[in-house]
Amino acid sequence: QVQLVESGGRLVQAGDSLRLSCAASGRTFSSYVMGWFRQAPGKEREFVAAISWAGTRTEYGEFVKGRFRISRDNAKNTVYLGMNALKPEDTAVYYCAADDNTVSGAVTIDSRGYEYWGQGTLVTVSS
Repeated sequence: QVQLVESGGRLVQAGDSLRLSCAASGRTFSSYVMGWFRQAPGKEREFVAAISWAGTRTEYGEFVKGRFRISRDNAKNTVYLGMNALKPEDTAVYYCAADDNTVSGAVTIDSRGYEYWGQGTLVTVSS
């Protein structure tokens, strides 16, 4: 198993930047595809970004449009989500998730493909 703890969420102004972190413990972090999802009040959970176990491939949700960047540091067992040009509609609880998948270049977009989830960190963007 792997345990995931997100951090970095807070209240920011529209146009600001923010970096979220997700620290993993337990099994070998580099065995996992890592993803970020978000859920706004009254809405379904939404795919934000994912990164392959080696960091060689990334995928993003359509709404990201170049504003976010996912990265990972396997030596630190941490995955990051850098967010720029934040908008009020980015307000949500952001979750990181892990998928036990070492297929070269594989990423997981469907939330049902992830076995482990963190508790989430709240990002609030004011206008």
